[in-house]
Amino acid sequence: MVGVRRVAQEVLRAAKRAEATDAAVDLEESTTYMVRFSNNEITVSKVFHEYDVSVYLAIGERRGVATTSVLSLSELKKLVAGLAATTRMAGPSDIYAPLPRGPFKYEPGLLSRGRRAPPPEELVEWVEAAVSGARNSGAARVAGSLIVGEVRRTLYTSGGVRAESRAERIELSVRAFLDGASSGQFSTATGSREEFNPYRTGEVAGEIARMARNPVSGEPGVYDAILGPMTFANILEEVGRASSAYSVLTGFSFLEGRLGESVASKILTLIDDPTLLTAYGSEAFDDEGLPTRSKVIIDSGELKTYLHNSATAKKFGVESTANAGWISPEPFNLVVEGGGATLNQLLSRVDRGIFVTNDWYLRYRNFRTGEFSTIPRDGLFIVRNGSIEGALRDLRLSDSIPRMLSNLEEMTADKYWIKWWEVDVPVKAPYALIRGVNFTKSTI
Repeated sequence: MVGVRRVAQEVLRAAKRAEATDAAVDLEESTTYMVRFSNNEITVSKVFHEYDVSVYLAIGERRGVATTSVLSLSELKKLVAGLAATTRMAGPSDIYAPLPRGPFKYEPGLLSRGRRAPPPEELVEWVEAAVSGARNSGAARVAGSLIVGEVRRTLYTSGGVRAESRAERIELSVRAFLDGASSGQFSTATGSREEFNPYRTGEVAGEIARMARNPVSGEPGVYDAILGPMTFANILEEVGRASSAYSVLTGFSFLEGRLGESVASKILTLIDDPTLLTAYGSEAFDDEGLPTRSKVIIDSGELKTYLHNSATAKKFGVESTANAGWISPEPFNLVVEGGGATLNQLLSRVDRGIFVTNDWYLRYRNFRTGEFSTIPRDGLFIVRNGSIEGALRDLRLSDSIPRMLSNLEEMTADKYWIKWWEVDVPVKAPYALIRGVNFTKSTI
């Protein structure tokens, strides 16, 4: 097997022969252990060893990106040649900037995070703990997935970057069932097994399933809403993506033209922090090789920055925030600050409301205004006079993200790392009380 360092060097040489003015290669080698469980038992256990190779070329002001999972020098040289030919045919970019010139110094703790993958028996123990947590909370059946990965990353660029890192990543999603119509879900993600608590993840899912007994069809209307961490994380991930300068430039952001303005309640501070040593999405360097750093996106309701790579930073006349994405800057870890309540205190503030514990299929009606809809999933509850009175079904949350952020009244002090199918960027999210949220009738 050809070593990844040699592969990276050869790709840069091939790019130079193709007369690229800038080039980068990002190689990710991962060993992933996946365990699926259903009806309280493990049903599938697999191990994957994979390579993902991404190549970036700039020829003058023309840019191109290609990816492959084949770690073969001959195939990669063909890929570079084909990418160079395609890039020459592309139109020049109006937001081109050369790659940063390294080398750079990186935080040592971020270059090597976590430990090697645990033995299989420990994975089984984690699944058993999650199932026990859900069943002890009242669930009859438990399903879900545990994914444990060891990821090694190598980034070489024509700007002199030679960077390598290693990280452990753990994801757990638990779905608990009481009967055919009553279910609950909770998830977690971490870069440190010391902070991993599979029993508690299962316990929360089981508690929701137990409360979701005998749901009735809900009435559409405007309600005060409590969003659980799963749902609020989904909303905040969209805020993080909308803060990408590329989303702003391409007209797919409801935050366009809002820098320095109030875009949310003063209670909300949202931070992108790739430097947290135990967080799932942390990285020592971005795709251009710049050392990552924490930055405040929203500070007490005010939009402070967009997320930038070198090209978008040049377009806006600012410095890169080290969030490359060669084409589109992206957040690493979204962390919520603010709020000091408990969940019971949030409930006590609601006379007539709906508690949404989970959602899926968030879709936009208008990216620029942030109008969207999403389908509540699993436990959905009617709240009256500060208490959960029963379970609901057949409703859709249909509103706009900017309006919901402005109507955010309070959040819990406790925050939870959420990552699963609907939330790709890890978000440390609270329970949130939002006034005047619109619910329509679901047809699904």
